[in-house]
Amino acid sequence: MTISLQSQRNHNGWTWLRQISALMLFVLCYATWSPAGAVETALKKASLMPLWSPQAQFAGYYVALDKGIYARHGIDLKILKAGPGYSPAQTLQEGKADFAVLWLTTALQRRSAGVKLVNLAQIIQRSSMMLVAKKSSGIKTVQDMSGRKVGMWGGELSIPPRALVARYGIKVREVPQSHTINLFLRDGIDVTSAMWYNEYHVMLNAGLDPDELQVFSLHELGMQYPEDGIYTLEKTLQNDPALAKAFVAASLEGWHYAFAHPDEALDVVIKYMREAQIPANRVHQKWMLDRMRDLIMYDAPRGLPGLLKQQDYEGVGRALRANGLIRSYPDYATFSGRSNAREK
Repeated sequence: MTISLQSQRNHNGWTWLRQISALMLFVLCYATWSPAGAVETALKKASLMPLWSPQAQFAGYYVALDKGIYARHGIDLKILKAGPGYSPAQTLQEGKADFAVLWLTTALQRRSAGVKLVNLAQIIQRSSMMLVAKKSSGIKTVQDMSGRKVGMWGGELSIPPRALVARYGIKVREVPQSHTINLFLRDGIDVTSAMWYNEYHVMLNAGLDPDELQVFSLHELGMQYPEDGIYTLEKTLQNDPALAKAFVAASLEGWHYAFAHPDEALDVVIKYMREAQIPANRVHQKWMLDRMRDLIMYDAPRGLPGLLKQQDYEGVGRALRANGLIRSYPDYATFSGRSNAREK
């Protein structure tokens, strides 16, 4: 099922106005969590480890830091180095970060292993992961991947595609996939893992036409796996709930600012990319920021952005347990880490 680029870019004015209004309402709700007079007191030191190196996938956090939004909420934030060789989940578990950006599947696996992670806010509301094949390979269905070489990222990022393969009862030849898709572009593998906001666009920039690609979107295949969320340890939340609430409020405000001022947000992201000595392509980062807006504001008119919906949480938990990827998962109220988490 090839994704329609026209549908990907369907952002009419009324929908965007409703989305911004919903996000602002949510930011205002979270703002009531912030400590009174935070700007008049000493800032609390805190650290965040993103899921990857600086890029527009994390624009809201870098914008909130650069524009002093965290400081206004009483936080002296440090964004830790991330990327190849760094595990946000492990860093959080070891107490070397106060907050981390993790996928829901990762958090559930760690929680099942005994690490008491809690979800403070669900930033990406649905799965943007996909498996992509070239139509010339003859792969037209998921079943056609049986016995074929499928590129998979290491660690917890392989959980969703493995769950998909298990769901269809097939066996594939897993090939370790690096942070590039060069192996796929050179026909070294039949299928590659990709994110809609990143690798898919890289394929198009590499000269592949959408009509040449067979895209298997996990979301369109009924796998509602929310991805990036803000997590902390249960003990961190218990020790300083005001800090956790202020951090979420500031982060959401950062995302609102990024979407309302996209050119400025891209300037901020590219500045941090260059500081980290990462090649920065503004066109690609713009694509990523636009797709992040789609994913974060997904279903926003019917629900508050940033909220992990109970039906999504339980659906992922049941799927991972059924496929033997986790032993158990806690009840929604415990995992959400919020006393007012009741959205269904």
